[in-house]
Amino acid sequence: MERLGTGIGWRPEIADAVERMPGIDWVEAVAENVCPGHLPESLVRLRERGVTVIPHGVSLGLGGAERPDAGRLAALAERVEALGAPLVTEHIAFVRAGGPLTASPHLEAGHLLPVPRTRDALDVLCENVRIAQDALPVPLAVENIAALISWPGEEMTEGQFLYELADRTGVRLLIDVANLHTNHVNRGEDPAKALAELPLEAIAYVHVAGGFERDGVWHDSHAHPVPQPVLDVLTDLASRVSPPGVLLERDENFPEPAELERELGSIRRALEKGADQRVAAEGTSRATAPEKGAAPAGEAVEPARQRLALAQAALLSALVAGTPVPEGFDRVRLGVQARALAGKRADVVAKVAPELPVILGDRYRRAFLGYTHGHPMSDGYRRDALDFAGYLLAEGRCEDARVRAELREWWLERSGPKPRSRRPGVRLARATRRVLLRR
Repeated sequence: MERLGTGIGWRPEIADAVERMPGIDWVEAVAENVCPGHLPESLVRLRERGVTVIPHGVSLGLGGAERPDAGRLAALAERVEALGAPLVTEHIAFVRAGGPLTASPHLEAGHLLPVPRTRDALDVLCENVRIAQDALPVPLAVENIAALISWPGEEMTEGQFLYELADRTGVRLLIDVANLHTNHVNRGEDPAKALAELPLEAIAYVHVAGGFERDGVWHDSHAHPVPQPVLDVLTDLASRVSPPGVLLERDENFPEPAELERELGSIRRALEKGADQRVAAEGTSRATAPEKGAAPAGEAVEPARQRLALAQAALLSALVAGTPVPEGFDRVRLGVQARALAGKRADVVAKVAPELPVILGDRYRRAFLGYTHGHPMSDGYRRDALDFAGYLLAEGRCEDARVRAELREWWLERSGPKPRSRRPGVRLARATRRVLLRR
C-alpha cells in the first residue's frame, strides 16, 4: 500500500489554510462536493505541488440492501479520474431504505447508519463491495462508522465483521479511531478488542476526529478538538502496525490554522508513542484471526437482501417517519438518533439553500424541525429544501405577506424544469415586483 503520510480533510472553508500548512502530505475531499469539470482552484494547486487528493464518498450506501447505483458509481469513478487519485473511499453504512424490495416508500436518511453485524448483512455488503470494486478504476477502501444505536441479534463483533469483509473481498479498510471510541461510549465496545481482531495488513489509512459527550452519549461531531481518548486509540493502533496514512477530519466550527496544526502535532506524537511500543513489543504474536467464512454468490444473496431490506426500512421509518420502533431496539437511543437526524437535515438544508434562513429569519429552524415530523426525506438535500418551502406555502405556514412573497419567489426560481427567464425585461419586472411586495 502506498505510504500517504500525514493529511487533513480538505474543506472549502479552510482551503487557504490547508495550502499554507506545513507537513501536509495529502488531503481528502468529500467526493459529492467536487465537480470533475470545475475542480476548486485550491485542489488544482495542491495537485500541481504533488499533494495526493483522495475522494471520500458519503452517499453510495454500500451497506444497504439494494445493489450500488450504477450512476453513483460512475460519478465516483469520474471524480477519481479528475483528481488522479490512487485510492477511493466510502463507508460501511446504509443511507436509504424502502423501495421495490419492500414495496414501501423510498426513504433517505441523510446520514450514515450502521448495518447489523449479521451473516445476512455481511453477505449483502460483500456483494455490494465487489460490484463497486468492478466499477471503480482504483482500489476501494471502506470505513467503519460511528453509531448511536445497536442492532438486536448481532452475530459478530466489529473486528470479526471487518476481518471477514476484507478477507472475502480484498477491500482495503479505512479505520476511524474516533468512531471506535464513539462505539466504546455508545455501545460498550472495546476498541482494543476491535483492533486485535482487524486484518491490520488491509488498512489503507486512518481517520482521527473530535466529538463531545452529552448525557452519556458520544456525538461524533467533527466540530471539536480531538480528545485524549481518541489519541489513545490511535496510539494502540500504531503499537500494532504502522498505518500508511493518518488524516485529521474537521467539518464544522473551524478553528484558527494554528489550532489545526497543534492537533496534527498531537496526532504525530500519538503515532510516535505507538511506534515506540511496537518496536519494544516486536516478536509477540497477534490474536488468532477469526475463522474464514464461505462467500455465497449470485442468487444465494437474494433472500438475505430481502430480509435486510425489510429490517433497514423498518428502522429508518421509525427514525424519520415516526412509525413504531422495531422490536429489540432501545427506544431512548432511537429518539436521540431521530432528533440528531432532524437537526442534521435542518443544518444541511441551511447550507445548500442559505436563502431560506435569511427569508425566514429565526423562525427557520423551528419551522423546519416541525416539517420533518411528517415529511421524511425521499431524495437529496436540495430536493428537501424545495419540498420544505413548498410545504410552508401550501399549508399557509407563512403569515407574514413579505416572507410569503419572498419564499414563493425563491421556490418558483428553483422548482421548474428549467431556470426562469434571464432576459433583462423579465428580470426587471420580477425585481420590481419584489420591491413593491416589500413595501
